[in-house]
Amino acid sequence: MSPLAHRAPGVVGAALTHSGLWAGIIADGHHVHPAALATALRAKRGPGKLFLVTDAMPTAGHSEGEFHLNGRLVTRKNGVLTLDDGTLAGSDLTMDAALRFTVANLGVSVEEALRMASLYPAQFLGLDRARGRLAPGFRADLVHLSPDLAVEQVWIGGAAVRG
Repeated sequence: MSPLAHRAPGVVGAALTHSGLWAGIIADGHHVHPAALATALRAKRGPGKLFLVTDAMPTAGHSEGEFHLNGRLVTRKNGVLTLDDGTLAGSDLTMDAALRFTVANLGVSVEEALRMASLYPAQFLGLDRARGRLAPGFRADLVHLSPDLAVEQVWIGGAAVRG
């Protein structure tokens, strides 16, 4: 993705300044610096035009230190997944970790962070008439979080998922 530069605002500048554009953001402090995250939050105050995404690799939430992807070695260190040349390979971020980071580091309320992880993505995808909130007639995809925002139980379509 093109970076935000003073003479070439690129995709980032367009996403942050155009009120009609939605933007997904990886709130892990690695993909996007906390100061840049705070700037994006201020630029997209709406609410609703900025939502949380993870870009997570299939190994997110597991403890493997290294794995191969398409024949390339991916190394996990301090929550960052990199290729041998140091390039970010993807994210080790789970959505509950994104929630915790957003609340703890960006001054976002728990309620708004939860909307950023559920309602706003559903609105962006045009699914908000059936998903993204607890209401009669909505699909019962639920996550029970502990007070510290860790996943305790998941239900998909009303059926409990066994861990």
